[in-house]
Amino acid sequence: MSSSAVISTRGSRRWQGGHPWIFRSDLITPSDAPAGAVAVRDPQGRPLGTALWSPASEIALRFVSRDTLGRLDVDWWRTQIGAAVARRDGLLDGETTACRLVHGEGDGLPSLVVDRFDRWLVVQLLSAGLEAHRAEIVDALRALPGIDGILARNDASVRAREGLARVVEPLVGAVPETIEVREHGVRYLAAPHTGQKTGAFLDQREARRLVGGIARGAALDLFSYHGSFALHLAARAATVTAVDVSAAALERVAENAARNARTNITAVEADVFDFLRAEERRGARYETIVLDPPAFAKNRASIAGALRGYKDLNLRAMRLLAPGGCLYTASCSYHVRRHDFLAMLEAAAADSGRRIVLRALTGQPLDHPEVLTIPETGYLKGALLEAGD
Repeated sequence: MSSSAVISTRGSRRWQGGHPWIFRSDLITPSDAPAGAVAVRDPQGRPLGTALWSPASEIALRFVSRDTLGRLDVDWWRTQIGAAVARRDGLLDGETTACRLVHGEGDGLPSLVVDRFDRWLVVQLLSAGLEAHRAEIVDALRALPGIDGILARNDASVRAREGLARVVEPLVGAVPETIEVREHGVRYLAAPHTGQKTGAFLDQREARRLVGGIARGAALDLFSYHGSFALHLAARAATVTAVDVSAAALERVAENAARNARTNITAVEADVFDFLRAEERRGARYETIVLDPPAFAKNRASIAGALRGYKDLNLRAMRLLAPGGCLYTASCSYHVRRHDFLAMLEAAAADSGRRIVLRALTGQPLDHPEVLTIPETGYLKGALLEAGD
């Protein structure tokens, strides 16, 4: 580190309170060093620790340590990444072959995402301060046992705000276009180069097992994408209807169904809102429904509209439930907080005319840790509901 940064008292309090982000508005003296690790001090000159410095970003500093370190060398990265991997001990047991190894701020490594798919890693370096340490990070990841290749999925839009290029590129070896994932008795293909997120939705792994364990009768998987929920439902349900607006996604549903020898999954290409209205008009009933839509709220300004959309979906899904049927519903919109989500479900239940029973609340699995003082680490919330009449 060649130059320190000085931050305001407000920024200091934010860090002391457990949040690692320091915004540009809380910089008193920016670092004159290029992007990378810098020492940080308060207005009185007292050392606060070490942060990743992003000169062009609104989030100027991301703290990584309360110590003022000489530098973040490969040994430092190996230690921190090794600690994150150790927290996942037992998750990758042969029965399950994919999980998140590093969840950014949730693991004390801001803006770094590392997902493991069998023998390959997919990484995202989401800030300029982190990108400056790419070589050390790759060296640390390369040292993990059983890794054949590493792919950078650096195509996230947030990189543009950091002044970084948006690219998908191999970092170590070759990573296949598709990778078979085993997950609690189900097999499906992840698409690390082109799929959503880093190739698959790993954050719903335990929710899929939960719902698969109670599935029965006619089941409905809404916003199915590649059918990960549908595959778990199909093990116990008589029939599964997988609905998605993307024909390409539904082709993958069919491939994954064949991979698991499931002949009871039917793919339907449709807008989910239109599909639910049509099913309600014809008086359809389902014993099991999964409602896992994309993030409707991209920012605070869109929260009200997002909640209206979520309520409409959940209201119609509740009306389609057979007596005693179960609905698993979720939101991955960070800006829709838990209390908003639950209030929306309460309003939908009231309007449905049904007695809707809350069976379970779900959040993020072990490999997507949510830190209480960093609300941005928690975005996923879900509820398992039952029609009591």
